[in-house]
Amino acid sequence: MSVSDAWTPTSWRSKPAAQDVVYPDREKLDKVLTKIRTLPPLVSPSEIERLRHHLTQVQGNRAFLLHAGDCAESFDACTHENISNKIGLILSFSLILIWGARMPVVRIGRIAGQYAKPRSSPTEKIGDREVMSFRGDNVNGLDPDDRTPDPDRMLSAYFHSTTTLNHVRSLLTSGFASLHHPKDWSLTHVRSPAVREEFERITEGLSDALEFSRTIGLARDGVSYEQGGGRGALGEVDFYTSHEGLMLEYEEAMTREFPVPSSLASYAADGTRTPPRKVHYNTSAHFLWIGDRTRQLDGAHVEYFRGIRNPIGVKVGPSMKADELVRMLDIVNPDREDGKVTLITRYGAGKVEDNLPGHIRAVQQSGHPVIWISDPMHGNTLTSTSGLKTRNFGTIISELTSCIRIHTECGSRLGGVSLEFTGELTEDGYSVTECLGGSMNLSEDQLPLRYQSFCDPRLNFEQSLDVAFLISDQYKKERTGAKTSYADILYSELGGRKLGA
Repeated sequence: MSVSDAWTPTSWRSKPAAQDVVYPDREKLDKVLTKIRTLPPLVSPSEIERLRHHLTQVQGNRAFLLHAGDCAESFDACTHENISNKIGLILSFSLILIWGARMPVVRIGRIAGQYAKPRSSPTEKIGDREVMSFRGDNVNGLDPDDRTPDPDRMLSAYFHSTTTLNHVRSLLTSGFASLHHPKDWSLTHVRSPAVREEFERITEGLSDALEFSRTIGLARDGVSYEQGGGRGALGEVDFYTSHEGLMLEYEEAMTREFPVPSSLASYAADGTRTPPRKVHYNTSAHFLWIGDRTRQLDGAHVEYFRGIRNPIGVKVGPSMKADELVRMLDIVNPDREDGKVTLITRYGAGKVEDNLPGHIRAVQQSGHPVIWISDPMHGNTLTSTSGLKTRNFGTIISELTSCIRIHTECGSRLGGVSLEFTGELTEDGYSVTECLGGSMNLSEDQLPLRYQSFCDPRLNFEQSLDVAFLISDQYKKERTGAKTSYADILYSELGGRKLGA
């Protein structure tokens, strides 16, 4: 099957759609979708093509992919403080990785559109009432009395995505990402002395390196950006957005046909320029992924995803058979294009050994080019004695370390991570308390203190930096041959095993 096999942005409608939303007012739905089709794209073809290029570098082991953010965004969390803290955490995490690995980081945020929430059941019990399940702010409300799907929420999702993306771009083009002051990305609320000291050691080393560069003339203090000067390589970063492509009616409305950017135009043997071909881009995000609940080979989501030009992700869980995975790749990437498909594995720490090796071997034998990244969050969710959903830091790291080791044993390489984390702070200025453990030793009785997620539990700022240091130190040890590191010290204190052991 290839893209040319009768694919259109609407051909998914002939297939069964998992996680479908039933709207009681179809006339209103059609009106909203017509309006969305007329609204401007959120991202451009050139940005999408730039991400495709960066992902080929990840595939070739020349860059690391960081895919991170909320399980599901909320409209209420669309504030300056929350967005700034999220971006600050992603920048802090990637700086730690770059420092240890000496490798560029491709940053894809689960942001500016991650409003939908897949559910295992169409209804849920709240007290004595059975109501429709909450499906995310772009479908219905968290309040039990506001569970009827409303098409207007898709319009709200578009405008909240627009606002978020606009603020992210504003931050990243106004000096917020400057390597001259990384401490501005927020570290004041981190309690662990070890994390603070290690991050400060990196920023001090970076400051020394920048000062040395200025001394020998490689980096000069010129006119500031605010005074009309350029930002330069030290003051800007590439940042891309993503969300799960769950609501196909919305994704269809945001799919637009454009010519491939002229910079990618091809030329005939006689030197004449070939007219640019037109392709379909999903303009709601740079990167979209198919969830573990919607990856049916004969389903609507796979049908839709096979036709868009965007790079895509596919969640791979323990129920995915090896031959099914290869057939999936045949469908969504028939031309075997580099940088097109990222496989996001999410098995659970107790199942990774039984599933990942077979999946790696099957893909290797098929010859399909893919990027492998680990999602150590979704397979490791548990319920605390108080009834709150949580995850244990040690279990998260266990799956991540197993993935690193198994890829190495199979002659493969882990290309990145997909994490649910947040830099959000509570009103009293502290990190959220949703996942157990980490260097802060968060205990179960502390979970209710600052539990804010209405979806899945997220690593907070401090726990996220713990993960960053663990990964960074693994790369640093590979690069330098060092025997011990901060990661080993942390794990010794926590009673865990060394990264990659």
